[in-house]
Amino acid sequence: MNRCFSLLLGLVFLISPPVARAAGDLAPREWTVDGVPREALLHVPADATRRPVPVVFVFHGHGGSMQQASASYPVHTLWPEAIVVYPQGLPTAGRLTDRTGREPGWQAGPGDDGDRDLHFFDAMLHTLRAEFRVDDRRIYAMGHSNGGGFTYLLWAKRRDVFAAFGPSAAIAGRNYGPLRPAPVIQIAGEHDELVRFAWQQRMIEALRRGNECGEGRPAGPGLTLYDSKIGAPVMTYIHPGTHRFPPEATALIVAFFKAHPAP
Repeated sequence: MNRCFSLLLGLVFLISPPVARAAGDLAPREWTVDGVPREALLHVPADATRRPVPVVFVFHGHGGSMQQASASYPVHTLWPEAIVVYPQGLPTAGRLTDRTGREPGWQAGPGDDGDRDLHFFDAMLHTLRAEFRVDDRRIYAMGHSNGGGFTYLLWAKRRDVFAAFGPSAAIAGRNYGPLRPAPVIQIAGEHDELVRFAWQQRMIEALRRGNECGEGRPAGPGLTLYDSKIGAPVMTYIHPGTHRFPPEATALIVAFFKAHPAP
């Protein structure tokens, strides 16, 4: 673990999770993608047109919303120097819950729903690059549950865009295809009643193999770091909770992202 990352993690464990800023810190944006209105909340630093800035995409879980994501995973309060995007999902049939598709979520696999959410991501990134000075070495994706699954889908289908990933309570689908090596921090609850911990353990082992990682070593409370021979470390945060996202995990993901720009 590099010294910068060690210092960042030290700060994470010294401070408590921040309270989200007022809604005025986030601005709604709209797109029309494949003829369908889409929206997101954006945090944009004041100097984003003058200097290259990081970008973090944050995907809510099934049944969540962009407002809920911005409050539950307040990346913009921890990394105000970054553009932070909280997209809104559309009504989606879930594989584990809500099979009738009443609640908002994200496509579960490649080709599902006409790849509407991959197209939405492409449109958002195109807009950000057109309007701001995006640092292409520091673009990241994170998400919880169904949003974590979509984070894995972005890894599978848009790998060249991203520097690192932060899925929580999620696994990659069998039809995603190979995940090319990339730095990743996986958040997993030992008593997850929806995405079972055993499934996530198998996902972590697959990530270690694909990223050519060695044995893990402690990196903080609940944290294990698996160094990679090819510069694609795997970090895990295993907490004793259920499927719920642990509030402290946002700061851990942000610290990991800050420490891992693309080469």
